[in-house]
Amino acid sequence: EGLRMDTGLVIETGSAWSTHHFACLVGYGANAVHPYLALETVKQWHGSKRTQSMMKAGKLDNTTLDEAQQNYRKAVENGLLKILSKMGISLLSSYQGAQIFEAMGLGEEVIDTSFKGTTSRIGGVSLSDIAQETAMMRPETADEKAKLINYGYYKPVPKKGEYHVNSSDLAKLLHDAIGLDKTVSAATDRDEAENDGVKPKNAANYEIFKKSLESAPLANIRDLLDFESDRESISIDEVEPAAEIMKRFCTGAMSLGALSREAHETLAIAVNRVGGKSNSGEGGEDTVRIKDLSDVDEKGRSPTYPHLAGLKNGDSANSYIHQVASGRFGVTPEFLTTAKQLEIKMAQGAKPGEGGQLPGPKVSDYIATLRASKPGVTLISPPPHHDIYSIEDLAQLIHDLHAINESAGVSVKLVSSIGIGTVACGVAKAQADVIQISGGDGGTGASPLSSIKHAGMPWEMGLSEAHSALLNNGLRDRVTLRVDGGIRTGRDLAIAAMMGAEEFGFGTIAMIAEGCVMARVCHLNTCPVGVTSQKE
Repeated sequence: EGLRMDTGLVIETGSAWSTHHFACLVGYGANAVHPYLALETVKQWHGSKRTQSMMKAGKLDNTTLDEAQQNYRKAVENGLLKILSKMGISLLSSYQGAQIFEAMGLGEEVIDTSFKGTTSRIGGVSLSDIAQETAMMRPETADEKAKLINYGYYKPVPKKGEYHVNSSDLAKLLHDAIGLDKTVSAATDRDEAENDGVKPKNAANYEIFKKSLESAPLANIRDLLDFESDRESISIDEVEPAAEIMKRFCTGAMSLGALSREAHETLAIAVNRVGGKSNSGEGGEDTVRIKDLSDVDEKGRSPTYPHLAGLKNGDSANSYIHQVASGRFGVTPEFLTTAKQLEIKMAQGAKPGEGGQLPGPKVSDYIATLRASKPGVTLISPPPHHDIYSIEDLAQLIHDLHAINESAGVSVKLVSSIGIGTVACGVAKAQADVIQISGGDGGTGASPLSSIKHAGMPWEMGLSEAHSALLNNGLRDRVTLRVDGGIRTGRDLAIAAMMGAEEFGFGTIAMIAEGCVMARVCHLNTCPVGVTSQKE
């Protein structure tokens, strides 16, 4: 009717409480939002006996009801500003009605009715499905006390929150399969124990690990897929040897700082041993890691790495891939010239639009030295779009990296999202050697929940689009396609390979393999097993 500009839309809803809810409402045209249920919840929380007693005891700041509700409002506004900054948008008025979203799991009927013009590549629920879910949230009778059944993603605990594939239970199953005993350490009897306390691997336990994933609730697009072939099976002897397959394996770009020194060096040495490609992540590496080990004694100890065990002469802790990010933390001439591959971090799949984050408590003296910073200072890289504005800028950086290290290939890390095919074609023309498709399931231990929830898309969608676009434009043979983001089993690898991937990255599952117990306190520097903490 052409009347939209003559009026404002105020949305009064009880369904909006997180920053993403407000972002969606504003992004689809709302001028203002009245979250009455969220404000009422703050009121009830403020008036509860427990809250009041904590205020009197000094455990909480003493606030009035109005101040408490204003604090909630300020938190939401700060969250909205963070979302705007991811997209490179300065004003809320520019974001309003812009519809900068991609939907996943919404059917054509819902899109055409409520989200006209929004991309939804795989279909999904209908209006009737949404109506049924809404009805399920209501109690059967008016006087019935509603009990909270699901605690949401804030409680990734069995029976208390939504299902998480990576969990403490999954970690224990994998530890049992690979013979990892977390009770053994340098502080106990590791030095006297046979094989440094590592038990033999157990194939039966690995089958239990695989079965637990196969029987788990659906959590990824690939969980809905199955193999279908019209070919007869072949002998395992005709398949590419395991040693050759492992050359296609890479670790995720987890920085020295996000991980502890011990964990970071362990991953690099282990992956180098099997012929894979370890990734430094952003933040640089110690120059002592450039040289191969030659001082290991008969017990597997080295004065160069006194904190590690099970070492061998000839081991290398120098990461195969050295990452260059927008903050340029740790990027030195030595760092660039000692790499076998240099990676440009254009995006992180788990939090696209944001740079790397390392909380102040994790910046120890050692980490600060590597990053040319000061201890205790939070280090945040600028968003990638503040560093590289165009494909020409990216092509120039690729050229510069090829120039400083002629023997190293250059890879570009892209986030899985709509339009990645077009970007991948540009990257291939810019003379990159590897394109990495990073899915939204990847881990990031130093980010707030609002950064990683409702951000990023599954690698299955980005990989298939990039592979198809490169093929259709005659560019597929120019680059190697690598994929990462929540890859755990051989089945995941096979599906990724069928979608076009040639190399495969392992992040969270590699951390679990070296002892991570999925405590989810990486950002607090309080990891109970020391995988992600910088404490001595």
